[in-house]
Amino acid sequence: MDFPGYVSRSAEADLRRALARSPVVALLGPRQCGKSTLAKHLLADAAAVYLDLQDRADLNKLTEPELFCEAHRRELVCLDEIQRIPEFFAFLRAEVDRHRHPGRFLLLGSASRDLIRQSSESLAGRIAFVELTPFHRRELSGRMPQHLHWLRGGFPESTLAADDDASFDWRRDFIRTFLERDIPALGLNIPIPIMERLWRLLAHYHGETVNYAKLAAGVDVSVPTLKKYLAILEQTYMVRLLPPAATNLKKRLVRAPKIYLRDSGILHALHDIDDYDGLLAHPVAGASWEGYVIEQLQAACPRWSASFVRTGHGAEIDLLLTRGRRCAAIECKLSKAPKPARGYRELVDNLKPDLRLLVAPVDAGYPLGKTLRVVTIDEAIAALA
Repeated sequence: MDFPGYVSRSAEADLRRALARSPVVALLGPRQCGKSTLAKHLLADAAAVYLDLQDRADLNKLTEPELFCEAHRRELVCLDEIQRIPEFFAFLRAEVDRHRHPGRFLLLGSASRDLIRQSSESLAGRIAFVELTPFHRRELSGRMPQHLHWLRGGFPESTLAADDDASFDWRRDFIRTFLERDIPALGLNIPIPIMERLWRLLAHYHGETVNYAKLAAGVDVSVPTLKKYLAILEQTYMVRLLPPAATNLKKRLVRAPKIYLRDSGILHALHDIDDYDGLLAHPVAGASWEGYVIEQLQAACPRWSASFVRTGHGAEIDLLLTRGRRCAAIECKLSKAPKPARGYRELVDNLKPDLRLLVAPVDAGYPLGKTLRVVTIDEAIAALA
């Protein structure tokens, strides 16, 4: 499992394409997911300059941005942790308009709201966005067992740790650092105990539809404040809100989104699950598997739009993926001998999707009736590709 310096080949290809067409590229993703590693790998064979804006000496080099950019106009300038100087975007727009050609600036940011908002307002038509996620299954297939990836999650330091104890310790440290340093670094004045209480509460609601009033009462905040905090966790890639599908089914449908912690390893650390046996014995195991499958499929197939369907009577499609006229209905089951729920069959008979897949931790896929197929995660990705 030790493959130091490994970078996502798909993300690298996306990044190179973006730099070839756009003067400014923003590489976004959560802290510690490998953005700097990927950027340095790409810059190694290019005429480039790299500044880490957490380093005071590098930050001081931008005191006079006009002089700095004039000296490096023929190089790719990479600015790491760009959200630390949001005022730079106004200068960047003028600089790009004066000397516009592809691949001038590469901006790395921890998915801060300020980064996305400022760059979208100031650099419309001049910037491309590339999202980097933690390691997903398609990248690790053949490199490490699936159950270990599910247990530890995708953050490189956790995934590639020497053993489960080291992985668990890293994830607990990550949670603490995120709360104590990363949230304040985004300029957000949020009481740490409240955000920690919310994060742990969300771990217990993982895979359920959002009840804003109930969650707000659980952390003793107002509903508008809760929505603000959820937006922060979503925009920093910690949480995924899966929207309900807009369908024309003549049934009463649930309209609230479902909530998932995006990284299974972080979810397990919040539940104090530190080994695989403990995970299988824990009540969250089924919901964790569902969230893990959804995250792997969305990471590997970003061009598909994702949603879910649930009726007022409980019939459900865990994941509905659409792309153009294509549609795939995904059921997730933590079983070696999975069977779809009756409600799933009723819904797919009405929706008539092109693909009907039941994703389970089986060794190899097999048909389950005329239209439904039990598949592994890797086979599901291949079918969607």
